[in-house]
Amino acid sequence: MTKKTVFNFIKTPCGQAKYMELEDNKTFLGKLRLLCFILIASIRDWNIKE
Repeated sequence: MTKKTVFNFIKTPCGQAKYMELEDNKTFLGKLRLLCFILIASIRDWNIKE
């Protein structure tokens, strides 16, 4: 599996799993929820080293 660019911002394994789950929802609300999740998760994981 290749590493996605967004995983540079979402660093925890549970956050990456949730991202993969939310990515499957292709509705407008699903995409909006994914965008909010990426924003919040990247802020929370800001200080975590890879």
